[in-house]
Parts: sequence; structure tokens; C-alpha cells
Amino acid sequence: MAVLNKIRQRSIFLIVIIALALFAFVLSDLFQNSSAFGDSQDTIATINGNDINREDFMSRVENMQRQMGPGSTTTQTMNRVWEQEVRRAVMENQFEGLGLSVEKDQMRNLLRNNFAEFPEFTNEAGIFDENRLNEFIANLKAISPERAQLGNFQINYNEWVSNEGSIAISAKEQTYFNLVKAGVGATLSEAEVEYDMESASVDVKFVNVPYTSISDSLVKVSKSEISDYISKHKKKFEVEASRDIYFVQFQEAASLEDEKSVRDNVAALLNTRVEYNEVSKLTDTVVGLKATKDIEGFINANSDIKYTNTYVTKSSLPDVAQDSIFNLSVGQYYGPYKDNGMFKITKVVEEKFMPDSVKSRHILIPFIGSRAADMETTQTEEAAKATADSLLNIIKKDRSKFVDLLDFSIDKVSNEQDGVLDWYEYNSMVPEFRDYTFENNKGDMGVVKTDFGFHVIEILDQKAKKRMVKVATLAQRIEPSETTIDDVFNRTSKFEIALQKNDFQDVAKENGVEMKPVNNIKELDENIPGLGSQRTIVRWAFEKGTKVGDYKRFSIPGVGYAVVQVTSVNKKGLMTPEAASAIVIPEIRKEKKAKLIREKISGATVDAVAQSQNLSVSTANGINMKNPTLSGAGLEPKVVGTAFGLKEGETSKLIDGNKGVFMVEVTKKTPAPKLDNYQAIANRLNGSRLNSAQINSYEALKQAADIVDNRATFY
Repeated sequence: MAVLNKIRQRSIFLIVIIALALFAFVLSDLFQNSSAFGDSQDTIATINGNDINREDFMSRVENMQRQMGPGSTTTQTMNRVWEQEVRRAVMENQFEGLGLSVEKDQMRNLLRNNFAEFPEFTNEAGIFDENRLNEFIANLKAISPERAQLGNFQINYNEWVSNEGSIAISAKEQTYFNLVKAGVGATLSEAEVEYDMESASVDVKFVNVPYTSISDSLVKVSKSEISDYISKHKKKFEVEASRDIYFVQFQEAASLEDEKSVRDNVAALLNTRVEYNEVSKLTDTVVGLKATKDIEGFINANSDIKYTNTYVTKSSLPDVAQDSIFNLSVGQYYGPYKDNGMFKITKVVEEKFMPDSVKSRHILIPFIGSRAADMETTQTEEAAKATADSLLNIIKKDRSKFVDLLDFSIDKVSNEQDGVLDWYEYNSMVPEFRDYTFENNKGDMGVVKTDFGFHVIEILDQKAKKRMVKVATLAQRIEPSETTIDDVFNRTSKFEIALQKNDFQDVAKENGVEMKPVNNIKELDENIPGLGSQRTIVRWAFEKGTKVGDYKRFSIPGVGYAVVQVTSVNKKGLMTPEAASAIVIPEIRKEKKAKLIREKISGATVDAVAQSQNLSVSTANGINMKNPTLSGAGLEPKVVGTAFGLKEGETSKLIDGNKGVFMVEVTKKTPAPKLDNYQAIANRLNGSRLNSAQINSYEALKQAADIVDNRATFY
């Protein structure tokens, strides 16, 4: 009671203390995130001083994701939008500097060129009508944010405005890069130099003291030497921030017991059985695959693969059981057999002898709502059926009129072949069309409805008939049981616990799991080799609180778990000596070996050097500057370049080449024969330069741009 009284007496004081603590907590969070004191949380990037708004960027990513569909991940889509935004910002900076713009009349011409073929903007004569374009844009604005049909897709007003902007940017880019291309053309003097490099040649004799003549063990390279080399070649060793990790994987794979259970379950469905019904409190007789009369219903109720009511050839059956199934009689079954991660039983339901392939011709009559319908389709389904029946009656009376009636057909491709669909196999057509042409006879004619409309069909020819079967396959996936899944989780948890006191490598070895290294993971990477798309792991590895040695368990959907440990945190900037050693050590060794070789060489001629080093003199004839290769030595541009700078009969000093220390003597120089005109070579150079001018100039602008990239904060 005394304590309670004291609390009551000091309640105001306690409230103030608690309030201050809460305020300090909130305030520290605000400072940490800085969103209350700046707009950094609303800026996904800054390019050449211009901010890219986070919400606008994310909206573009969402729109792009809808267009790309499920085949593209969020990260892939985001990167695509990012490249577009960077290009827009970089190029806009150039446009402003040059005063490039797209005026109203030019914009109208651009829209005309881009949409000239769209029926929404053409009149009855098929000519582009600007009034229709204006009406379409006005309507889009009026119904915004609703969408309107444009060609094969739908668009709203904001998307139209964005599209206009893209068209304008493309036009300005074309103007800009045309200016660039105008300045990169090759002169006749450049063409002559190019010709000389290709056609002038030298013959040389040379000696090569290879770097391999000195053992690597005799040439030590220190860490400080590696650091000095990196400092002298900074551009070569600049890297982005990256992380190195180890991971082990615990897969939720079905055990042998799980496989046996699935196999037994499938096998049990073969036979009719009696089961107790908990609802009716009576026993039910459940018909099995052997005896069921409702094959489709049985398969769809009990199988992970739905029933397909179609005939198949032998080659379409599973490879592991192809012969066994195809040799069955109607009503017989084969299985259980294991195929493609499932246990299956396949029963032959029907058999039929059908053509190997068919040749037919058709007239396609669309109706409103059919897949073949276009803007000019006005017939209802009933009217289209009546038209097709009328055409069939005409053709039955006189087959020669078939071609004359193709004007009614919307299939313009086959119309060019007199409506003929040349030899096609069983599964090449939609089911209704296929069934008619394969299950009827040569010369038969009829009307068939498909999703595309009504087809007036004549079967022109059929190739030799062969046996085909209709099968019912009862299949169940081989999946881990709850017991197996729980066991995997427990093993993963024990692995984590063991890491608290033991080394990752030791724990992996004790648990019999493979430890896999993944190096050089970038901040915006998505895929981790061996784990696939795992953006969550990458984000964790780059969090501020994640240090070397930290580990974490991640759930991998459909696979199991991965335990990941960070093994290296590499900051943006120059590579560390350890990371660069594989590249730098061979270069430093080469420099040191070259010095050692020079010190032990005596003689001022090729023959003397060869004799002093107990080596043979080599020759190389017809060398040119465009292909600086020495026979037996490989690519040696420095050596070849030196040779071209010598006079005939002159000998070089020692040259540090790619493979060793060289000395060359020019035995013959053959200048390039003079040409009357070098225009053809200039044209070739122009073609090469123009092809790369746009790509290279943009990449140069992009490299020079000041880009602050905050995407990793949001993705």
C-alpha cells in the first residue's frame, strides 16, 4: 500500500517522464529516417541535379509490370524503367543545352506517322483523319481515368500523354544523334591510314625470352605492392558496393516413405472400395479407375492432371512408359509409374485410326465477340451461322465457287492461298476444327464453330491413317509430407542454433550439407545462383546492421530453407588488395620478371641474345598493324608496333611484351601499294562508325552524368 501511495503522489512526475521517453523515441526515429526533415524519402534518384519522384517512378514500374506480365519480375521491370528514366534525364539535359524541341505541327506529323494504320484514326477511305485523332484525345480526357480501346490494347488519358512524350523524346533523340553522326564521318586521310595499317607489312626475325623461364616462386609480391599498383590504375579497380555470402540449403524434398505413400494412394484408386461416410453414417461404394463409367469425372476429382478429351500419337505419351501404354488394348491400364515428379496410372479409353496429317480449305465468318472479329465485324453469332450455312449450300452445289466466296472470309493469310491450309498435324488446330478435319473423310464439307467464328470447311486430302489413342491419366504429385516438412524445419533450426557457438563451415560439415559461396552480390541484384530470385536475401545483406559473420534463415517458397551468412562487406570505391590480388599479382610478377630477364641478357643482336639464352631465333612474315600477331608467340601489339617503327635491317632494343622479353630485327618492309581513290575504304569506316555512334555517344553521356541512385531503399 505504501508503494501505491507513493506512486499516486508522484503520478504527474511519472507521466512527464514517460511522455519525454516516448517523445525521444519518436524523435530519434524521425532523425534516423530523415523523412520529416527533408524530401529524401520521396526521391528515388537524382540525375544531373534533377530529382526522380518515388511515387511517379513506382507508378511507371506498375504500369510496365502490367504490360510485361508475369514473365517479368518486379526487379527486372524496375531496372527497365530505370534505364528509361536515366536515358530521358541524360538526354533532356543535352536537348536543353542545344535548344532542341518538338513544336505543335511537328508533333502532329509524328502522331500521324505513328498511328496512320490505326482504324480509330482513319476515315471510310482508309486515310488518316486528324479530326478523328482530335476527337479520340478529347474523349480520353473527358472519360479520364477510364480507358478506351486503341488497336489491340486499352489506354487512358495519362498514358496517352506519356506516349506523346515518348514519341517527342524519340524525335529529339533522332535529331541529336543525327548531329552526332554528322561529326564522326571518316576523311580520305583517315581512310588512307586505315588502308596502310591493313596492307603494309614487315618480315621480322625475333627472339623471345618467356616470362615462364623464371619460376613464380622466385618472384614475391607484397600487399603494399598490390596497393601501389591499384593506386596507379584506379579506373581499372573501381567497384560498386558488394557482398559475399555462404549459404546452405535445406530442401523440403519428398522422402522415400513419402514417395511410397503417394504410390500406394494412386494404386488404391484403381479398385472399387467401400468407405464409411461420416455425414450419412452409412457405407459408400467408391468406384475405382478400373470400373468407372465416368472417366472424365473420376480423373478430374482424383488427379493433379485434368482429363484431356483428345487423341494422341505414340510420340505424345510419356517417354518412360511410351511403349507400355501404346501397346495396351482399350480398357487396359499401365502403372503406377513415376514420371515428371508424379506417380501415374494411364488407361486407354478409346482408339481410332486417323490421318497422319490433313490438307483443307476454309472460309472464316467472324461474329461480334469472336477472336477473329475486328472493327468492321457487325454480324451476331446467329447471323454469322446463317451466312456460313448459305455459303456451304452454294459450295455443295458447285465446288468451283469456293474461291469466289473468299471475300466473305476474314482469314486474309489463307485467302492468299485460295483458302487452303496446307498439311497440318493433329494438334495444330483448335479442337473443333481439328476434330472435323481428322474424323471425317476426304471431300467432306461442313460448318464448324470455333472461338474464331464459323468455318466453312472442305477436306481436300488426308495422308495415311495411323492408330491414335485417347488416354486417361490418373496422376498425383510426389510431395513431402507434413512429417518431412517438420523434420526439415527442425534440422534448419538446429543448424542455426549450432552457429551461435561454432564456425559456419564446421557446422555445415557436421550436418552433411553443402556450403555454397556466392561472391560479388550487388545492391540491386535479384538472383542468387543456386537459390534463384531472392531479393529479400540481398536486401538483408546490405542492411546497415548486417555485419560480416551475421547469419539468417530464409524461407524459399516451394523449396525449403536457406541459412545465409555474410562473409565479406565490400564498400564502393577501389578494390581491396585481397580482392584484386588475382588480377594484380600476375601483372606485377610480369614486370619483375621482365626486369630480371633484362639483367641477365647480353648481346645487341637477335642472334646474340638467342645464343646467350640458349634459345632459337624465330621468324614471322607478312605482319600488319591490324593483326599484330607473331607466329609461335601470339598477340604482341607492342612488339609489332616497334617493328613498324624500324627501318629495314634495323634491330630493336629489348621489348617487354605480353608473353616475354623480345628483340626483333626487320628483314623486309613492304609498303602498301598506293590507290587512286580511298573513298570505298572511307565509306566502310563511315558505316562502322555510324552503327556504333549512337550507342557509344549515349554511353559516354551516361558515364559522365551525376547519378545518385536510391533505388535499393525502396526495392
